[in-house]
Amino acid sequence: MIVDLPSTTTSQLNKKIVEIRERGGQVALGRVLTLVIVADDDDKLEEAIEAANEASREHPSRVIVVAKGARTAAPRIDGQIRVGGDAGASEVIVLRLYGPLASQGQSAVVPLLLPDAPIVTWWPGAGPKSPAKDPLGELAQRRITDSAAEKNPVRALTTRAKSYVDGDTDLAWTRLTRWRAQLVSALDLPPYEKVTGATVTGEADSPSTELLAGWLAEYLKVPVKRVKSSSAQGIISVSLERRSGAVVLHRPDGRTGTLTQPGQPTRRISLQRRDTPDCLVEELRRLDTDEVYEAALKGLGKFSAGTSGKAAAKPAASTAAKKKATAGKAGS
Repeated sequence: MIVDLPSTTTSQLNKKIVEIRERGGQVALGRVLTLVIVADDDDKLEEAIEAANEASREHPSRVIVVAKGARTAAPRIDGQIRVGGDAGASEVIVLRLYGPLASQGQSAVVPLLLPDAPIVTWWPGAGPKSPAKDPLGELAQRRITDSAAEKNPVRALTTRAKSYVDGDTDLAWTRLTRWRAQLVSALDLPPYEKVTGATVTGEADSPSTELLAGWLAEYLKVPVKRVKSSSAQGIISVSLERRSGAVVLHRPDGRTGTLTQPGQPTRRISLQRRDTPDCLVEELRRLDTDEVYEAALKGLGKFSAGTSGKAAAKPAASTAAKKKATAGKAGS
């Protein structure tokens, strides 16, 4: 059910929510958090709302959408309430703010917050340089941005790294979860050797590739090269050098990866590029500080630039690995 309230106030919205709840049995007491979405009122807004609806099936919440409309229009708030099948497991309140009110999102949101429920603020598009200092970011225990949605993703990521405070996170980091899990699992298999160097290859403007290189540089304490390539989107490959040969995880098509390492059979791994609802669900599972993400941000300045171009898309195996492969063929 969708109820429109043009030229309304937050007080009228609250009264209407209570009326809908009493009439239809919609219960707000089971909401585990309040998710505030901050975006422009454009054609991408519905995609963000749909992602929140999907995430609400695991995290029942009140979703408050601050949609910034034309700044030159007369000041007004057009409200909309969505419940039931139009809101997943949440109740969605859309606030379209026009004129001077477009920059007053905090004052419009505060009366609609659930009491004693944690607050998460999410910018699905372009976000502030310092989320914690933004008026709507100040309300939240957790602040989610998406550097990949910015005009200059890598620059946006670097800027936010300088202003990072506990509670900040980025969906560019969440998209790395499967890559990190596969690499850690590979290093848990024999031979148990120290990593001596790493190469991360990915799209030139991929913030996830930057974060992966930073994470490896910070935790492995070895030289890391960040290679830029135009052969595919996002992360393309990671090579971890060891004495017996390289551990190489290569994903050329954005869907399926191939893991190769000395002494182990080649494995095909599902590495489908993650969509926004999937990443949002993961981020809402925790409201505490993400120390590993913070460490990855610190590692952004600790890797070097490697050779760019399509030829660098798939890391070559080490000399030791080639010798083993040759010996294996001779004995077969």
